[in-house]
Amino acid sequence: MKLSIIIVNYNVTGLLRNCLQSIRKYTEGENYEVIVIDNASTDASWSDLIPEFPAVHFISSAHNEGFAVANNKAIKTASGDYVLLLNPDTELEGFYMKELLEFADSKPDFGCLGVRMHDAQGNFLPESKRSVPDMFNSFEKLFTNFKRSSSKSYYRSDIDETAIAEVEVVTGAFLLIKRDVYHKIGGLDETYFMYGEDIDLCYTLLKNGYKNYYYGKASLLHHKGESTVKDEVYLDRFYGAMQIFIDKYYKESKPMQYSFLKAGLKLRHKIEKIKLK
Repeated sequence: MKLSIIIVNYNVTGLLRNCLQSIRKYTEGENYEVIVIDNASTDASWSDLIPEFPAVHFISSAHNEGFAVANNKAIKTASGDYVLLLNPDTELEGFYMKELLEFADSKPDFGCLGVRMHDAQGNFLPESKRSVPDMFNSFEKLFTNFKRSSSKSYYRSDIDETAIAEVEVVTGAFLLIKRDVYHKIGGLDETYFMYGEDIDLCYTLLKNGYKNYYYGKASLLHHKGESTVKDEVYLDRFYGAMQIFIDKYYKESKPMQYSFLKAGLKLRHKIEKIKLK
């Protein structure tokens, strides 16, 4: 088995159906498997997809323990040389999986790979290619709309969106990695419930001598935000994830950056909560 596609579902049956249809359309003839793990959805309609997609391996979780836990659980059942973490609110848009796998095979230090993502309106999603958060690019992201076009900003605006390039961070909405490497570095950190675990995984790969890649020749539709309620729970999880990251990597080794980032996150979190009222 060359590839295992891992999808974590939570209350998005319609989007998941579209995602599975796109996989079936664009990976025909490839040696792959699809594993869908439902993360204790309150909407049981996902089970209606089982007879519709008989080749897909569906797993049901009794409890929602978060995105990282669900992926790690599903990957334990995978048999592919590579695993692809794929969001249920995405759709493949071309016959590029073979090309991506051949590219990955050609890199002896291959860590992970992401592709060019856009929303339903065709707008490029800048989180497709990112830098590891630091004091400077985090300030830019949190407090300005200033987008530099020729420098290494958080959203790597120095790299063209259709380019193929080495980057630090790609998104967990589409993240290709070798299964043995995934297990070797410990998989997704289960401290994160949702958000931030993809940044952590990419950073862990870098720290272990691997290289991560952005493959802008391949595109992916991401119905960003359609499966997420932007309420206080979302804000707490999002900014809480960033706090976990800086606690883990900056608190002891980079105390000045840690203090700056902690204050910035706290302020931005408060601003976003005020906006909800």
